[in-house]
Amino acid sequence: MYKTLQWTAAPAVKLIYRPWIDGRENIPETGPVILASNHLSVADHYFLGLTTKRHIATMAKIEYFTGAGVKGKLISKTVKALGQVAVDRSGGRRSAAALEPSLEVLEDGRVFAIFPEGTRSPDGRLYRGKPGVARLALASGAPVVPIGLIGTEKVLPIGESRPRVAPVGVRIGKPLDFSRYAGHENDRVIIRAVTDEIMDSIRRLTGQEYVDKYAKRGGSKDDAAESD
Repeated sequence: MYKTLQWTAAPAVKLIYRPWIDGRENIPETGPVILASNHLSVADHYFLGLTTKRHIATMAKIEYFTGAGVKGKLISKTVKALGQVAVDRSGGRRSAAALEPSLEVLEDGRVFAIFPEGTRSPDGRLYRGKPGVARLALASGAPVVPIGLIGTEKVLPIGESRPRVAPVGVRIGKPLDFSRYAGHENDRVIIRAVTDEIMDSIRRLTGQEYVDKYAKRGGSKDDAAESD
């Protein structure tokens, strides 16, 4: 299904929005890689998919995998067909366990994308990153490619369901190597330092104002998932 969308939906998105993308060469063509992006809109997923021809796995709320009824089963089949990873956002150990299937994606030499803020920015600013991205990077040894999405909040603002046509850009930074911290994936100080370095790289790509606190989840069922 992912390949089908690359052949159908991706060309449509390019034709309608004509997004500019800088730095595609920074995403490795082979091997495990983590794409870490700011999060402004539900539409972010569509534009992230244009950055590489490789399959990109992301997290999806566990409710999408366990839905009942015709609609729920359809959603469940769709997220599974797209190769997405279920995450329990109730917090604690359940949320931490979401890193295990994400780590499997990287151990398979694939691409995993994550929004470290944990939810969409409520006001266009860049918020403090949650530590899941650092834990994944340290546990897998995979490089982290920072990505800055620009203008996607105008395509599909929070609270709206009808997309608009607006200028969109994507800046892809150079891979960040954290191999120097190998074996320290449980060190809270190092985890925070790695997370902050990733967020600073994203900030430099987007030019967003940084807010050193976690963004509050807006309660929308479409908010992206991230592990605590």
